[in-house]
Amino acid sequence: MKAAYTPIYGTPNVIELREIGAPMVGPKDVLIAVHASPVTAGDRRLRAADFPAITAIPGRLMMGVRGPRNPVQGTIFAGRVIEVGTEVQRYKVGDDVFGNAPHGAYAELLALPEDAAFTTMPAGLSYAEAAAIPYGAGTALHFLTTLADVRPGERVLLLGASGGVGRYALQIAKHLGAEVTAVCSGRNIPLMRELGADHVIDYRGEDFTQSGQKYDVIFDIADATTFGRCRGSLTPEGRYLTLFASLGVLLRMALNKLVGGQRALFAIAMPKREDVEALRELVDAGAISPVIAQSFPFDQIIEAHAHAERRPQGDVIVDVAEPPRLRAVA
Repeated sequence: MKAAYTPIYGTPNVIELREIGAPMVGPKDVLIAVHASPVTAGDRRLRAADFPAITAIPGRLMMGVRGPRNPVQGTIFAGRVIEVGTEVQRYKVGDDVFGNAPHGAYAELLALPEDAAFTTMPAGLSYAEAAAIPYGAGTALHFLTTLADVRPGERVLLLGASGGVGRYALQIAKHLGAEVTAVCSGRNIPLMRELGADHVIDYRGEDFTQSGQKYDVIFDIADATTFGRCRGSLTPEGRYLTLFASLGVLLRMALNKLVGGQRALFAIAMPKREDVEALRELVDAGAISPVIAQSFPFDQIIEAHAHAERRPQGDVIVDVAEPPRLRAVA
């Protein structure tokens, strides 16, 4: 099968298309013909070994010192089941599925255990649209519900609202009944209003910390500020969320357990099948929808990574392959 191979860390040009062996299918595994996979922020960071701050050394030790330990990258996919193991009960050949993989989605074929973090696709979505959802929406859902427990009527401010996580955080916060302020650059203001933002701030012309407005939740998706700088803009029980670990945030999280009041919160969202099912329900309810900037054929995956680094107004999708004909299973 054809796969995008990343032998070393570096710029998009390190990616190579190679022919490699197809994955083995165990009795509890599902073989998926991958049709679409997005270029996520996580994919870009792993390709470049761009591990933030205090995670730099642990990141290299976990993911590979000189190059990715798993060189066929890609962690999100949408595709079609073409083979199932003898003990699989959840899926059948021909099912269209989407979700998360630990790695390997930048390939024509992907084998996963049937209880992995994927499920059947929402009705009415293309493969590209389905593939655009799990990364950003899954992260946003975890932070806004599990960590922040956002309630109806609360005020939520999103820093980096136009990014891959931010676009879904905006939609999910609105679905939860929050009043949402989106912080972004001026060129993204129309998109933020289209997605339902109640207020939009152009960070180049306005500092939200000087407005006097108080927020129940400040979600820093862009690593644009700190908990200390945001404290004056939080309500007494306000929550500061960040996607980026720092010593200050980790110390504050430890203090959270000892004292009440304002909290700083960080987590690594580890996807589960139930999470992807929850995203499918949000799509079916009309609560979230993808925004796609551009799709690239598989043989232009280098260009897709390069385009994603220019921060387009939407997700960048790699069209890996058309679904092959269904394979007979003995």
